[in-house]
Amino acid sequence: MTGAAKPASGALRGLKVIDLSRVLGGPLTGQVLGDHGADVIKIEPPSGDETREWGPPFRDGTASYFDGLNRNKRAMALDLRREEGRAVLLRLLEDADIVLENFKTGTMEKWGLGYDEVLSDRFPRLIHCRVSGFGSDGPLGGMPGYDAILQAMCGLMSVNGTDEGGPTRVGLPVVDMVTGLNAVIGILLALYDRNRSGRGQFIDATLFDSAISLLHPHAANYLMSGNTPVRTGNSHPNISPYSTYATGTRSIYLAVGNDHQFRKLCCEIGAPEIADDPRFASNGERVTNRDALRDALEAAMAGMDGSDLADKLIRAGVPAGPVLDVAESLAHPHTVHRGLRVNLGDYSGVGSPIRPSRSAPDYRREPPRFAQHATEVLSEFGFSEEEIDRLTSSGVVPLARPGR
Repeated sequence: MTGAAKPASGALRGLKVIDLSRVLGGPLTGQVLGDHGADVIKIEPPSGDETREWGPPFRDGTASYFDGLNRNKRAMALDLRREEGRAVLLRLLEDADIVLENFKTGTMEKWGLGYDEVLSDRFPRLIHCRVSGFGSDGPLGGMPGYDAILQAMCGLMSVNGTDEGGPTRVGLPVVDMVTGLNAVIGILLALYDRNRSGRGQFIDATLFDSAISLLHPHAANYLMSGNTPVRTGNSHPNISPYSTYATGTRSIYLAVGNDHQFRKLCCEIGAPEIADDPRFASNGERVTNRDALRDALEAAMAGMDGSDLADKLIRAGVPAGPVLDVAESLAHPHTVHRGLRVNLGDYSGVGSPIRPSRSAPDYRREPPRFAQHATEVLSEFGFSEEEIDRLTSSGVVPLARPGR
């Protein structure tokens, strides 16, 4: 681990965030805020954020899954099941701008820490963001939410995959991640409103809402036509050619959205006659005859190198890209050029895609060890040495996970 972190310089410097969240959606929200200068204090339960165990691979006993979501944070642990732990949290909130949590709906209220009942009156400028599965009310209000379950329930799996393979989970936790980003948007809107009103507010970013919001264009298609969308594999339901296509080496993805691009594609692959075929005269015809179009295009590209062809096409104005694996994508020169690789000490991660011109992302801290900053944070918030010793020795503020 590196030594003292450099001072924050991002757009959110000066903001203080108490991050009580675990796993993915909430921690991603905290990391985005931290990347842009906020002072994020991650408070874990005594057992730790369970993603510390979600490996291999591991680094210093902590899984890569945790590291990918928790840089730019200071860490302590707190037993909120105990009254003393909740008292500590209330002291921390006295100087906080944002509290972020993803406990099961009703937990904060059960602990006497509900926004409406307690926090909004005691800390009127506080913004309370909850990441939840379904929200607190309605037929599924209060139920726990998990990314794959929401992918299944909200139609994402029904349009992903092929007829032969059946409904398929998107191969990354897209619902959790988008919910985390929606939480960031909600927090920034609340901060903007606070500048005018002087008051904070409650934000409920739910996995269910985020998953439903991801259904474009399938929801729009259904609502206009009444036809239930079906799985089309890698092919776009509304556009053709818009899919993966075989070449002499690796596959490439073509995303040809208009007739001009289509004719340009055919010329670049040495088969201008394909564009003159009446079966492919318009996008509607190309969608209807997509199988025949695939056969014609792949026959023309059969002797070509996919990587070279994709580069040639995109430089000619035809949207195309090679199908790369994760290692190739992370090593791509443009990935490096865009600052999407971050290295801090022993930590290597993916950089922030959000880069304002005058306030770039600010990478200051590696993902923290469990309770790494506990005494530092407590001291900073005015706890005396005697109080810190009592809290740590009693386990209210544990310094190590059980059995570690």
